[in-house]
Amino acid sequence: MTASHANDSVPENQLLQGDCVELMGQLPSGCVELAFADPPFNIGYHYDIYQDRRRDEEYLDWSRRWMGEVVRVLSPRGTFWLAIGDEYAAELKWIATRELGLVCRNWVVWYYTFGVHCKAKFSRSHAHLFYFVKHPKQFTFNDQEIRVPSARQLVYADARANPRGRVPDDTWILRPQDVPWAFRAEEDTWFFPRVCGTFKERATWHSCQMPEQLLGRIIRCCSNPGELVLDPFAGSGTTLAVAKKLGRRWLGMELSPRYVQEAQKRLDSIQPGDPLQGSENPLVSSPPTGTAPARTPGRTRRRRLVRSRSKQPEGQQQLFSGEAES
Repeated sequence: MTASHANDSVPENQLLQGDCVELMGQLPSGCVELAFADPPFNIGYHYDIYQDRRRDEEYLDWSRRWMGEVVRVLSPRGTFWLAIGDEYAAELKWIATRELGLVCRNWVVWYYTFGVHCKAKFSRSHAHLFYFVKHPKQFTFNDQEIRVPSARQLVYADARANPRGRVPDDTWILRPQDVPWAFRAEEDTWFFPRVCGTFKERATWHSCQMPEQLLGRIIRCCSNPGELVLDPFAGSGTTLAVAKKLGRRWLGMELSPRYVQEAQKRLDSIQPGDPLQGSENPLVSSPPTGTAPARTPGRTRRRRLVRSRSKQPEGQQQLFSGEAES
């Protein structure tokens, strides 16, 4: 691709190798219906080429440039989803809305299982998903494609429940079947497990990968079959793979030649209509954890509170639940 904005030819169903700012700069304006970006978080993550440790000003300036290109190539009804970590979530939302003119419809929190364990602070187990649109009232939102069972259906078996379920909330979260009263379908916590190294879905050559079902929800909701889906940071190719499976046209960009080669193999191995990896609705498909242990016949158990014997200031002893036989 060497053409300028004046060239109206749009590559499709391709994974391009190179700098995304330069490659997007060669696309005509308004050609993309949905863009999803999971850029480097600038936290020192190890990539094979890109250096993920820049000065704040440099990182934010670079973010302005690639986000500006995303906004330019979006159609007037286009949608942009941005995945980002804690460190720059607020800054990138400000850039998108206050500088680039996008409208933020939701600040979704993706709470995942299998987060990295920390010893000196609370372990991080979430990422931010910003849902932006170009026009405040004209955009694609296929709610019928992404509805989930409501609490009335799952918990109460209420005959009054809408059989079509509810639109998911805006926190996509861990193990809701263990606390069904806490994560209601109209809220904003989404449950999708992180793609760990032992998962069948995992591309072992790439250490950062989104779940297919998470992208499935976004692509089903915010685009229609045949429309063009863009991922400027293709990485392991998940966005493109899901777009292909769901019958969308797709276009990806990736700096690393190795990642392009491996992601292309993944794309070549699938066909439109193939099922997505993982469970579409973990709320009803994941088994509950923690079943009650078998009781010994003739013996009963009573619950009691046991005080911690560790030395702590008076009035601050910890309580925990224990069992005693009687």
